[in-house]
Amino acid sequence: MLRCFQADLHVHTCLSPCADLTMSPKRIAERARREKLDMLGICDHNSAENVRAAVRVGLENGIVVIPGLEVTTAEEVHIMAIFQNPEVALKLQRVVYRRLPAGTNKPELFGEQIIANELDEVEGYNPRMLSAATSLTVEELVAKIHELGGLAIASHVDRERNGIIGQLGFIPDGLAVDGLEISAVARLATIRESNPEIGKYPVIASSDAHFLNDIGKTRTAWTLAEPTLPEIRLALAGEKGRKLSIGA
Repeated sequence: MLRCFQADLHVHTCLSPCADLTMSPKRIAERARREKLDMLGICDHNSAENVRAAVRVGLENGIVVIPGLEVTTAEEVHIMAIFQNPEVALKLQRVVYRRLPAGTNKPELFGEQIIANELDEVEGYNPRMLSAATSLTVEELVAKIHELGGLAIASHVDRERNGIIGQLGFIPDGLAVDGLEISAVARLATIRESNPEIGKYPVIASSDAHFLNDIGKTRTAWTLAEPTLPEIRLALAGEKGRKLSIGA
């Protein structure tokens, strides 16, 4: 039987240097429950080190957490990579870490990169330059995500900075992204008018939350049999009655 699941698939934790320090997995899950979300995507910049904790605390709050990363490509394009379980997300993380530039984070300039557990405790700090671009091209990254069985969604395509259209001026022909994401301020009809190529792809909406108050403000309603990655894949393809709709 199909039912509607409310989801915000793009949320950052305190591991992302630009996220608020209150964005611990525990507080995010509690906020998602208050917002009546069923699914939550954790997509920190170039890292998945908080996804295990987020999955565990999500279960305690009745939230299915979809583990992922938001990777910055060599072209400065943000791509969300989402997976069925944390272990696969961490496989992509290993690839991403090898392709990040050398050097360490400067918290005073870029922000702290906190590794937190489900008890709201700090377990450490990630020293890498998570705010930097990797050397992975868009094509390389999408291919790797698919090789690992994940879904690749181009982040906030309505934005000039780090959106694929803003960075490249177009969506490359043959780029096998599974969908596009628009942000809270976007109007899909307006974007499609100025960028007709968007009409070729399924479009989701999510918050890209860096602060607790933003979680669930922008969301997608998914008609699925269960809140899993295979079901999300079917909905993006519009198959077997699965579908998605944008709205709060």
